[in-house]
Amino acid sequence: MQGRLSAWLVKHGIIHRSLGFDYQGIETLQIKSEDWHSIAVILYVYGYNYLRSQCAYDVAPGGLLASVYHLTRIEYGVDQPEEVCIKVFASRRHPRIPSVFWVWKGVDFQERESYDMLGISYDNHPRLKRILMPESWIGWPLRKDYIAPNFYEIQDAH
Repeated sequence: MQGRLSAWLVKHGIIHRSLGFDYQGIETLQIKSEDWHSIAVILYVYGYNYLRSQCAYDVAPGGLLASVYHLTRIEYGVDQPEEVCIKVFASRRHPRIPSVFWVWKGVDFQERESYDMLGISYDNHPRLKRILMPESWIGWPLRKDYIAPNFYEIQDAH
């Protein structure tokens, strides 16, 4: 079943894949990584002016990585704002996705966390560096094939 946004994208010749609806009835779309930045600008102009959240996950050990964006169309006088979920998949070997920082500034720390935990590089992000782990940390802790080091630095509690 095609949702309202998917129908609008098809009407305007914008390539995407509908993934259906989640349990709350929110439409979920898959966008190719190379098309993501231009489609993000289109969605912003279309009215999706609020990025509610961005997260990322490891689809399967040795498989793809996914970056997920929850967008909301906030309009004056509308009680139930329209929402959409966008998924952008990247290869595990060289996970690169265009940053949407210049479209929705609120994605700053969220893309940095996805980089820090899963190693997804967000092209054109102004400050893409680790945010939770020390800069010297090796590896990506939330990947399913991550092997935890068998040492932990003992911190002085005083």
